[in-house]
Amino acid sequence: MMTYNHMSAKLTFLGADRNVTGSRTLLEIDGQRLLIDCGMTQERELRSRDWDKFPVPPSSINAVLLTHAHVDHCGLLPKFVREGFSGPIYCTPPTAELTEIMLLDAARLQEHDAEMKQKRHEKAGKRGEHPDIPLYTEDQVKAVPPLFRTVPYNRHIRINHDIEVSFHDAGHVLGSAMISVEFSGKNGRNTIIFSGDLGRWDRPILQDPTLFDYASYVVTESTYGDRKTPNPDEMFDELVSIINTTIGKGGSVVVPSFALERSQEILYYLFRAYKLKKIPVIPVFVDSPMAVSVTDIFRKYSGYFDEEMQQLIKQSQSPFDFPGLHFVSSIEESKKLTASNTPSIIIAGSGMATGGRIKYHLVNHITRPESTILFVGYQAVGTLGRTIVDGSTRVRILGEYYPVKARVEMMHGFSSHADSEQITKWLYHLKTAPRKVFVNHGEDESSEFLADTIRKEKNWDVVVPQYLDEFNLD
Repeated sequence: MMTYNHMSAKLTFLGADRNVTGSRTLLEIDGQRLLIDCGMTQERELRSRDWDKFPVPPSSINAVLLTHAHVDHCGLLPKFVREGFSGPIYCTPPTAELTEIMLLDAARLQEHDAEMKQKRHEKAGKRGEHPDIPLYTEDQVKAVPPLFRTVPYNRHIRINHDIEVSFHDAGHVLGSAMISVEFSGKNGRNTIIFSGDLGRWDRPILQDPTLFDYASYVVTESTYGDRKTPNPDEMFDELVSIINTTIGKGGSVVVPSFALERSQEILYYLFRAYKLKKIPVIPVFVDSPMAVSVTDIFRKYSGYFDEEMQQLIKQSQSPFDFPGLHFVSSIEESKKLTASNTPSIIIAGSGMATGGRIKYHLVNHITRPESTILFVGYQAVGTLGRTIVDGSTRVRILGEYYPVKARVEMMHGFSSHADSEQITKWLYHLKTAPRKVFVNHGEDESSEFLADTIRKEKNWDVVVPQYLDEFNLD
């Protein structure tokens, strides 16, 4: 049994505060510095934060606690290590393997984008005037995996004699975790829970999020804190309708999708639609080497699936293998696909259309009225995806402008983020009021709406922090 001494604690918000990406939160307990997540920023006007000097020396951080493998939570780790961090990175086993894949892909995208921008600027006579270099390289990514220390769900680990940490299933993506940190203060035992990205109940593939009875402090996300997302049946029917309408017109459904979780969930629903004969057998292309690698890891960690998914696997009915499904790996295959207008479903990264093969498919289809561009997750402000979703009639892709003539659809129901009702369901399971709830990882309106809801319904002490805000705990 742990013995607790009186300790001082402070929380500093270093990212995803009144915005959705770049999650970084510093927890200091009696001289120990723990960084919860080390994410990359994707909002265009905030990207300079990734290049800025970290607010505290990376070498002074004792450990990183990583909630999951999305780049807005892990994507800054190579730069962080390059600048001096050498401590352990605690995470679940699937998160360790997935993060390595995500970081290597992020490095490739950055190196490719930097090279293409340099060529465009050189052609325009601006070389040197606009220096374009990658934030980090594939070689620099290799320094990260040796620091991983994997932790199963629900197992307590000690950071030191007085600080204990545990990881709990968040139900967001494979291996995603909520993190509980226990320490002592003048009021006795303290527990601070970081939601990470909170998942949704009754979604396919993954278990439901873990519920807690007690917390002194809670840091919760609020991506969809101001809305309710459709139920799975409504979402399934909408997806089937979009596919049949588009294929009926001779077009293709182009889906910018995150390689981790979103692509696998879409495949699950396509598999279900095929089995129920709701859609015809049509070519389905997953044009993402990373999504192929991620799907292999899903197969490896089937023990993390919910009961329904595990039964499908036992019955040899994998949603990652059905008629018409093709995984595209090589550049040559991808180029052939972008040159084809055969009706099909194309799933490609990235989810916000910020880079990768999806841009080439958008070039081919965004001017075709018969095709549909289907977005299936949150689109950060300033990204190409957000520009298209917001109704722009003309967009810039790969340095050229194209009129938007394709049908554009946005389905929030595919998001792996909990909505407002599900976040409060998770919070309100606490048997007693926490001393303070911190609402972050959401745009202003979403975070403030959720905070107001909690205040009105529970009269709890809730704050929506700003970037670099500090709070003494206890």
